[in-house]
Amino acid sequence: MQDRQRQHLENIKSRLEELNSLLSSPNIVNNVELMRNYSKESSGIREIATLFDEYLSLEKELEETSVLRQDPDKDVRDMATAELEFLKEQLANKQEMIQKTILGQSSTDNRNVYLEIRAGAGGNEAAIFSGDLLAMYQRYADRRGWNYDVIGISQSEQGGYKQAVIHVTGKEVYGELKFESGTHRVQRVPKTEAKGRLHTSTCTVAIIPEASPTDEVEIKKSDLRIDTFRASGAGGQHVNKTDSAIRITHLPSGIVCECQEDRSQHRNKEKALAILKSKLLQEGIRKQQEETTQLRKSLVGSGERAEKIRTYNYPQNRVTDHRLGLTLHALDSIILGDLDILIEALTTEEKNIIASGGTVA
Repeated sequence: MQDRQRQHLENIKSRLEELNSLLSSPNIVNNVELMRNYSKESSGIREIATLFDEYLSLEKELEETSVLRQDPDKDVRDMATAELEFLKEQLANKQEMIQKTILGQSSTDNRNVYLEIRAGAGGNEAAIFSGDLLAMYQRYADRRGWNYDVIGISQSEQGGYKQAVIHVTGKEVYGELKFESGTHRVQRVPKTEAKGRLHTSTCTVAIIPEASPTDEVEIKKSDLRIDTFRASGAGGQHVNKTDSAIRITHLPSGIVCECQEDRSQHRNKEKALAILKSKLLQEGIRKQQEETTQLRKSLVGSGERAEKIRTYNYPQNRVTDHRLGLTLHALDSIILGDLDILIEALTTEEKNIIASGGTVA
């Protein structure tokens, strides 16, 4: 185990001891809010701290057994040699368990997601690019055998989408798509550009892990403003005839969720509330990661929309992932859903970062 990772784990262990002391303090017992916060933080790091304690015990046992290899008795030396091989294997397994726990694969990687795309700078071209990205992710989902349903789409007058939200379900969906959150930039000559000039436009992508029924996400009715409006975009005779579309605003956080794809106002409300719960869960996960350990801050990044992660350059058939410094001259296949090489590279890099105890800003 590298020194940087060991130091991070020592800090987690010390923090858990501090929390245990705080939770037994009479001053904290009478403070419900602090008690809840400290208990939540404690439960979030207890498993890692326990695994690290077990790792340290194995490490000490291995050190003590190593001394026996110098014993004058050959039988003792042989026994120590065999025991050392077993302990080294156990130590490696324990370190792998620590890394998997830090990565949080068991808690979030296997979740379904809400994939949200918004057109950014660039006007109509940004909206067209958002449509290209949506098609790219839908093709990738098809390749992976995932299912997806449209939750809400706001079409642009010149084609493409101002905003699109789809619900993607399947195996390890969040684990693979979590790296896609951030700003995607496109460089190409728009079809409407008479002089053939290269334009730069952007879209933002948010990958939101779906909340499960067991997740503790408190939503008070008094914190919600619920508006109804008429659906827009494709929808046949149903469009602009009934106020079935729902917009929910979570007043404390300012998060806004919409759904207009169902004819039923009630079902649209249920879907919008599900998205809101997932967004609040995502925010809670992000805050917990910041409060407990910097180890988990990996290539997923901060999730901020201003965080530029990738550029798609059409004239050069080039895709550059700025987090990896990786450039591929294969835009034609990537935009058709062949994202495997990018996602595999990001997954590998995240594991390397966790193994070294480092972070990526």
